[in-house]
Amino acid sequence: MSTFDFDRLIDRRHGDSLKWNKYAGRDVIPLWVADMDFAAPPAVLDALHARVDHGVFGYGQPWPSLVDAVQQHCRHEYGWAIEADWLVWLPGLVTGLHVACRAVGNEGDAVFTATPVYPPFLDAPHWSRRRLASADFLLTAGRWAWDFDAVAAVLHREQPKLWLLCHPHNPLGRAWNEDELARILALAEKHDLVVCSDEIHCDLLLEPGRRHVPFASLSPAAASRSITLMAPSKTFNIPGLGCAFAIIPDARLRRDFRSAMHGIVPHVNTLGLVACEAAYRAGGPWRTASADFLRGNARRVEAAVAAMPGLAMTPVEATYLAWIDARELCQQWGTDKPQRFFEAAGVGLSDGADFGVAGEADGFVRLNFACPRATLDAALARMHTAILTGDTARQTGSRLSSRTIASNFSGGTGGEK
Repeated sequence: MSTFDFDRLIDRRHGDSLKWNKYAGRDVIPLWVADMDFAAPPAVLDALHARVDHGVFGYGQPWPSLVDAVQQHCRHEYGWAIEADWLVWLPGLVTGLHVACRAVGNEGDAVFTATPVYPPFLDAPHWSRRRLASADFLLTAGRWAWDFDAVAAVLHREQPKLWLLCHPHNPLGRAWNEDELARILALAEKHDLVVCSDEIHCDLLLEPGRRHVPFASLSPAAASRSITLMAPSKTFNIPGLGCAFAIIPDARLRRDFRSAMHGIVPHVNTLGLVACEAAYRAGGPWRTASADFLRGNARRVEAAVAAMPGLAMTPVEATYLAWIDARELCQQWGTDKPQRFFEAAGVGLSDGADFGVAGEADGFVRLNFACPRATLDAALARMHTAILTGDTARQTGSRLSSRTIASNFSGGTGGEK
């Protein structure tokens, strides 16, 4: 039995929460932006309290035991030995995406990514005065997959210098396997590409026993053309503390990356650095328990969606995000914005259109299931009732009790209480 209470309801409605403030004054359950509704691990909170009690908050920098914690984490969790001087500290992972676009190639060059994908992947090339080149993922046999023929054609035509890889993938929930990563490496070598791999969700694999494989760990050849972006923020729910890092084995690429940061990227928040070390050194039991809880929530969402006419989704291998196909629902109810449909029913989801190019992700929504079961059950009840009745008034959905929806939609037992 877990000693951590992930079902505890923490009121975030009247503070600084971006997630909850979006619907301030409205009865809408927010399941959109990717942060958890769980308290951070006790070990992290204890470390933060101790640092605050110190009382002095001058300019800070990473210290040896923090660097060692990151190295040990990579070695223990992924079998990946990294050198201390490969680390470049960042105030956030999105910052790293933008810096990578500026550090590789020249203005006017193309940057490749596959869609749908986390929106900053689509924006960073533009703000770095690069061109976006993309290819779509394929949905085949109930699973999202690479269309490597299409990727190869785009790489040949556009000649990009940089590949922005999302691994594990947001929003598809895929954790790319070694065969897929090897094919990415082969294409990167053929077209002489640097691969910037966003691995912020790497510690959120939901399949029991499965281990994350960093792209750069495949081989020395992969390492030499890689920028790996990581952070403890998603796994341990500390994104507001602003701490991430890039792992760049190649000295020249690392120098170019640092040069692109100069004058525009601030130092990392001292409390973020403290939290990072505490999370990696002592957050393991909390992470194991939260993964078990999230696994149960994922199966719950999958079962619920399967029971909702007009919706479909693939199993979530990693992250705490469900990518829901609502295109059939859109046809049934005559809408092209399922996000608005569910928002009117009292559930705030992410609009799939934000994750694609030229409308290619219209008809999809993303649901964040990192929340207590009572919150998730209430949201699923509202969605289900809105679909069955066509009445998007919130009060209709609220008639279904939390207990009823739990019994109807509880698929699997992982993390159940």
